[in-house]
Amino acid sequence: MTTVGTAAGTLADRVHGGWLGRIAGNMLGKPVEQGEVWTRARIDRYLGDAGALPLTDYLPEPVSAEDAAALRPEWRRCVRGRIHGSCRDDDVDYAILGLRLLERHGFAFSTEQVGDLWLLSLPYLQTFTAERAAYRNLANGLRPPLTATYDNPYQDWIGALIRADIHGWTCPGDPHRAAALARRDAVLSHTGNGVYGAMWAAALIAAAFTAGTVRDALEEALSVIPGGCRLARTVRRVASLHESGLSWEQTVATVAEETAGLGWIHTVPNAAVITAGLLYGDGDFTRTVALTVRGGLDTDSNGATAGSVAGVLTGAHGIPEQWTDPLEDTVRTAVFGFDGVRISELAERTLRLAESTV
Repeated sequence: MTTVGTAAGTLADRVHGGWLGRIAGNMLGKPVEQGEVWTRARIDRYLGDAGALPLTDYLPEPVSAEDAAALRPEWRRCVRGRIHGSCRDDDVDYAILGLRLLERHGFAFSTEQVGDLWLLSLPYLQTFTAERAAYRNLANGLRPPLTATYDNPYQDWIGALIRADIHGWTCPGDPHRAAALARRDAVLSHTGNGVYGAMWAAALIAAAFTAGTVRDALEEALSVIPGGCRLARTVRRVASLHESGLSWEQTVATVAEETAGLGWIHTVPNAAVITAGLLYGDGDFTRTVALTVRGGLDTDSNGATAGSVAGVLTGAHGIPEQWTDPLEDTVRTAVFGFDGVRISELAERTLRLAESTV
């Protein structure tokens, strides 16, 4: 089932679409989440060998033993024909944790309360990069903003961006409010472009509820971050290449060259891949998540964010069943008390928060 009894295009349908899109996009990208191994060329070669280009469904099983060995170990639960509910992943854990934060503390939550909730609800070994550094700092008695800056070389990486969806879903049509909430969350673990990435993603999702086109939503999202920051300049660069008529392949190759050296988990090159997937996907859910994951880098995080935006744009009714049916309305998560929760329940609880703001 793709809906919970909601009419297409309603706020409930769009919120549900955001959750479904995030989880499906995450599952699509999870097997090839290792950017230095799974380059764009290797992903497409894998798909070509399996007869799965163009990509219109979850990844196929690997054809060769070499590819099977290179995939993430969870691949057996994330490829076509093997999916029975979502796999556990931090890209979904943080959306659930964000929902719990807003239910417990409301929209006036503090950064300190975000940190306290992490310690109470999230296992340390299920955190990574900047979040693990911040978690360790919290456990050692540091408070924000020192939690983001002390012994943390990952401050500009993508972690805060993947935590931003809940702030977009609960601020439909209000990207500035969404960005402000995301910033308050992000500064626990990130600085600079790491924080701007969270603000941009939250605003992008909030704008998707009311924007006429993907490009309109992207323009609104850019308005919440400094115009001269590298993230904003890179997103505008992708948009200009798209507008000039370049192919998706040419655009992602050009921007990859221009952001080379930042690493495959840095916010800026991943935001470029997400932007390209959204623009060239042009509102089509399948094409959006497929292109985004084929763009490489942090594939599961990028697929999740692009899927969230596309899911809000189309609503749950507009997401093809090959993406939603295998999820079986079920989420696995490391967040205490939520493992096995229904996606429809998460959407309903999120809707209650969103309705309180409109």
